[in-house]
Amino acid sequence: MQLRYQFRLYPNPGQQQSLARAFGCARVVFNDALRAREEALAAGLPYPSDGDLSKQVITEAKKTSERAWLGEVSAVVLQQALADLNTAYRNFFASVSGKRKGRKVSPPRFRSRKDQRQAVRFTRNARWRITAGGKLCLPKIGDVRVRWSRDLPSAPSSVTVIRDAAGRYFASFVVEMPGEPLPEVAAEVGIDLGLTHFAVLSDGRKITSPKFLRRAERRLRKAQQALSRKQKGSQNRRKAVAKVARLHARVADARRDHHHKLSTRLVRDNQAVYVEDLAVSALARTRLAKSVRDAGWSQFVGMLEYKAGRSGRAFARVDRWFPSSKLCGACGTVAEAMPLNVREWACPCGAVHDRDINAARNILAAGRADRLNACGGTVRPSA
Repeated sequence: MQLRYQFRLYPNPGQQQSLARAFGCARVVFNDALRAREEALAAGLPYPSDGDLSKQVITEAKKTSERAWLGEVSAVVLQQALADLNTAYRNFFASVSGKRKGRKVSPPRFRSRKDQRQAVRFTRNARWRITAGGKLCLPKIGDVRVRWSRDLPSAPSSVTVIRDAAGRYFASFVVEMPGEPLPEVAAEVGIDLGLTHFAVLSDGRKITSPKFLRRAERRLRKAQQALSRKQKGSQNRRKAVAKVARLHARVADARRDHHHKLSTRLVRDNQAVYVEDLAVSALARTRLAKSVRDAGWSQFVGMLEYKAGRSGRAFARVDRWFPSSKLCGACGTVAEAMPLNVREWACPCGAVHDRDINAARNILAAGRADRLNACGGTVRPSA
């Protein structure tokens, strides 16, 4: 299993300039290659091959006065920019033809120099290395100080240097992670995700939603009001933009930390984890959009999935059309309608249910049934 390990970088001012140059060169090569392919399409010419593009936008461009500064950065960075463009085109064509699952992918777009997030990737061909002193040695950049929060499990195959919107630098390593099966336990859990409570477990426990964005709204509002009063293009406006970005980064970091701790605990304590396959992108277009984005369900479920696979635990998503909230866990009766403001309901059989706990228990039962089903079919409501 391949995983990413991310560490904070602390480049000095000279190294920051070198990284900014690498970001800019990679962006220019990406845009030049994209423009060349669009012009060939508009002229009815054959699709330029990867070799022709590399020769045109890198090798030949370095010989011109307009692009001579491309030689100031590692050639691997420029080649990886072309690889990113090829990946974007493959994903687009696979999405158009129906071979790619999930949401439709749009064609590649030009990268803007005003984009606050920049990244470049170094493969093994770039001959980057980790020095004996624990620094990251990058070609034509130098030895960058790294804060190692943990050890790498294996030798990384590549490293991506990222500058986020808050002005922080990170090194993201791709490593091959062997499986680490945990001792088997008898417990299994079904999880009902929500907004009032972030997660309700089938054993009756309710995990309160931390609402990181809601708690930071006052500080964000003041920072954004101050930003709106700054003159465009001024140094004070750039400082205000960075302050807003730092506040958003603090919210995202706190949310990610919460998701990591909760997902690790659930995977460690349960042999099987079942969740509902929510349509998060659809819910994010409703009046609950801010609360849905603040909860970060997709990120949390993704963590559950890869941690369960690494630890030898079972993980499954229950079909979103399964009536987990309206199904009586005692007799199997399905209620006709149940508005969101109804948090408790009574079944004609006499059972009184807490809506969320009942949903979590039904998700657990449906997940178990689906897991034992030899056909592997999904659980859907009956006709």
